[in-house]
Amino acid sequence: MTARAGDGRGARRPAAVVPLVRAAALCTAVLALLWTARHGPAAPGTALAFGLLTAAGELARRPAGSGAPYPLHEPLGREPAPLGAAGALAYALLAGSTGESAARGTLQAVAVVLAAVLVGAVPQAARGEPGVLDHAARRVLTTAFAGVCCAALPTAGEFVRTLGHGPAPALPVLLVAGLTVLCDAVLAAAFLRARAGGPYAPVLREELRALGGTGAAVGAAAAVLALATGAAGLWALPVFCLPLLGTRLSFRRCAAARTTYRQTVASLARATEIGGHTPAGHARRVAELSLAVGRELRLPGHELAALEYAALMHDIGQLSLVDPVPGGATVLLPHDEQRRIARLGGAVVRRTGVPAEVAAVVEQQADPYREQCPAARIVRAANAYEDLSRGSGGSADGALAALEQLRLGTGRDFAPEVVESLVRVLGEAAGAGGRR
Repeated sequence: MTARAGDGRGARRPAAVVPLVRAAALCTAVLALLWTARHGPAAPGTALAFGLLTAAGELARRPAGSGAPYPLHEPLGREPAPLGAAGALAYALLAGSTGESAARGTLQAVAVVLAAVLVGAVPQAARGEPGVLDHAARRVLTTAFAGVCCAALPTAGEFVRTLGHGPAPALPVLLVAGLTVLCDAVLAAAFLRARAGGPYAPVLREELRALGGTGAAVGAAAAVLALATGAAGLWALPVFCLPLLGTRLSFRRCAAARTTYRQTVASLARATEIGGHTPAGHARRVAELSLAVGRELRLPGHELAALEYAALMHDIGQLSLVDPVPGGATVLLPHDEQRRIARLGGAVVRRTGVPAEVAAVVEQQADPYREQCPAARIVRAANAYEDLSRGSGGSADGALAALEQLRLGTGRDFAPEVVESLVRVLGEAAGAGGRR
């Protein structure tokens, strides 16, 4: 109990910091708007160009979710508007590096970026998507951070005049861009944890892991846009935005393919519920619990995606049964019957076009845990806990009894480290529920 209490205190800290972060973003935004309204914009053409670029990128941002009835695994707070992020960061770098005072340049950059983000947020707000204000707060704080850091570095303010004398003047701009992307990842993890609950450390680890992908692209593009605009003027914006637009089209195609996967997975997950083989919401609960355990055990992002797909479809083999299992609780069946259902489920999944690793996880559900992959171990434990605790109506005694049965099965059926992770996740969730 002592260890879990310590974990609970550690998990409360990010949640307690988020209101302060939001307040800081609000104060910064108000100060920037008042300052800019009083003193007027410097270089209004540049401000307008970057504002339009950022607004266009925000308007084209990837919607939250894809219309699927289940919250299938997304890369958490991954940048939904890379073009908007690059435009905002580039303007902050430029405003802090062109000889203007730190206060004037940074505050104007914050005001311009805030206006652009608010324009871009109108469609998202109309759709009722969550996190719109937190997204704006991230943009405000990262813009202010980049502007202040860039203005504070001794050589950054000279890169426009000394760009032709070697790469050294550009290095501070690249450094600030990298630090800003890192800052944005920390903020994204904090906001997501406050909204969705669960431990903060696994969410932050996954955000930091993704910096080698979209984060690196945003930082590099922003630095190039700032340097090119400072050297060649505003004509550099359309020229250097073309590669970003091409990248954006590629992302959209990948998103369309993922949407097809989601629709397939969601349909299969609901089929067992509609057919009366499993209780309503069972697949979703198992998927959410599996994801929480997977993050706690530090599974990488691609394994988390396969984990959730498999968790949603883990009971698909029950569709082959003439007589449904009472309550869909396959954990109570003999091992041979469990294995037959798992093999049938894997065969169905392999015919859907979902990646083969997902089918492998489904097929391994009834195998001894030493023969299972990590994702299969997690899904089996989460499903068993859901089956065993369902009859207790969510009571604490029923949950404890289910966990005790899982611990008794660690000799063959359930991996000990997965069961202990499940205990920690459930304790964390209970603590968060108590606090709310």
